[in-house]
Amino acid sequence: MPLFGKVARQVLPIANVSSIRMASKVATASKMPNIVLVDACRTPFCLSGTHYKNLLAYDLMRGALIQLVSKTKLPKDALDHVVVGTVVQEARTSNIAREALLTAGFSDKIPAHTVTMACISANQAITSCMGLIASGQADTTVAGGVEFLSDVPIRLSRGLRKKLIEMNKIKSVGGMIGSLASLKLKDIGLEPLSVSEFSSNETMGHSADRLTSAFKISRSEQDTYSLRSHTLAAKATKEGNLSDLFPFQVPGTANVVSVDNGIRVSTPEQMAKLRPAFIRPYGTVTAANSSFLTDGASAALIMSEEKALQMGYKPKAYLRQFVYVSQDPKDQLLLGPAYATPAVLKKAGLSLSDIDVFEFHEAFAGQILANLKALDSDWFAQKYMGRSSKVGVPQLDKFNLWGGSLSIGHPFGATGTRLVYHAAERLRKEDGKFALVAACAAGGQGHGIIVERYPSK
Repeated sequence: MPLFGKVARQVLPIANVSSIRMASKVATASKMPNIVLVDACRTPFCLSGTHYKNLLAYDLMRGALIQLVSKTKLPKDALDHVVVGTVVQEARTSNIAREALLTAGFSDKIPAHTVTMACISANQAITSCMGLIASGQADTTVAGGVEFLSDVPIRLSRGLRKKLIEMNKIKSVGGMIGSLASLKLKDIGLEPLSVSEFSSNETMGHSADRLTSAFKISRSEQDTYSLRSHTLAAKATKEGNLSDLFPFQVPGTANVVSVDNGIRVSTPEQMAKLRPAFIRPYGTVTAANSSFLTDGASAALIMSEEKALQMGYKPKAYLRQFVYVSQDPKDQLLLGPAYATPAVLKKAGLSLSDIDVFEFHEAFAGQILANLKALDSDWFAQKYMGRSSKVGVPQLDKFNLWGGSLSIGHPFGATGTRLVYHAAERLRKEDGKFALVAACAAGGQGHGIIVERYPSK
C-alpha cells in the first residue's frame, strides 16, 4: 500500500520567484534588520518518568541556558532578553524564563518572560525574539522552551480547595473544625491534569483517530511512517547529525544523559500487535504511531545579523517570514501545517519547489499523513482554503530526514527550537537554500516559518 494512498501529484503552478530576489525582498521590504540563528542546544529528550523524573522544569531550562553560553561563548552581560515557551506550568516557577535565567548565573538586569501556545510555544518564543529585534528593543536574545511531564500538577477538587481557602481565614481552632465538619463527601477528591481540548472536550489522540478516518489513512500507512521516523532518527544519531543535543548531568546525581531515549526502531509485525490507544476497538492510532510524553529543554541564540558579526559569530541561518494560523479546533485540530504552509510561502514569495528542506512537527503519524493529503487535495484547497487548486505535497526525500517528534520526542514547549535548528543544519549538510518549518498545536492553531541558509563565505 502506498504511503499516502492514492493521491494526485500535480503541483500547483506558482509564479517563478528566484531565491536571490526573495532574500533581498525579505531583508529590505520592511527595512527591518536581518535576524539570524547563531546556534542552539537542547537536553536529550527523554520519556517522562525516566531520567529526569526527580527534577523540576527549571532544572532542565537552566541546563539548556548554561550549555548555550558554553557552546557559543556568549558573555552573560551581552544578553538583552530571554523568552521561553512552556505548556504545563509549575506554580512555583510560573515565569520559568526568569527563574532559569537567574539560576543559570545571568545578570538580574536581563528581562525574561514566558509564553505558552501549546505545541508551538518554542516557535512563539523564537518569533517573539524576532519581534524584539525587528522593533529595535534588542539585538541579542535567547529563545527556548521546556516541558516537564514527569510531575504534572494534580489539584484538589474545587470544593475542597474552596473549603481550605475559607479555613485559612478562620482564626480559632474551633471555627476551623466547624468549617471542616461541613465538608461534603462529594467535595473530597483530586482533579488530574486534563488532556482534552477545553473547547471540544476531546483528547488530541481521539481527534487524530477521527482525522485519519476522514482522510482514509490506514493503520499500516501510519505504522510505516512512524517506523520511518524512528529509523531516520536512529541513523541521524549514529551519524552525529543531532549536534544540538548535549550530554546533561542530572542535577544531584552522577547520571549523565547523552541520548534521546525514545528512539526505538521496531518492526511492522511488532507495531501491529499494539491495541488502539484512543478509539477501541476500531481506532488506528496507537502508542507506536504517536509521539510520547517527553521531558526536555532547548535554547537558541537569536540575534540581529549586524550584532552577531560584530561579536565574531558565524550564524547558521537567517530567520525569515513566519505566520500563525487558526482553524476549527474540533474537526481540524491537527491541520495547522496544511494551512500554514501555503500562507508562509505566499508571504515569502516562494513556491513549494523552492523549498529544499521540510521540518514538520510529528504529533501523530496520522496527523502528518493527513496534512500531506490535505496539501495534495484540490477539493480541500477549494472548500477550506479559498484556493482554486491544491498546494502540492512536499517530496519525501526532503521531509524530516533526521526523524521527528514521533521518535526524538516532543516536550511540548521545547520542540519548536529543535525544528528550526534541524532545518538550519540540514540546509548546510544537504546544500540547500530554503527550509520550511511547520507545526500544529492544541486549540486548532499552527505555525510556519521560512529558514534561509547563511552564506558560507
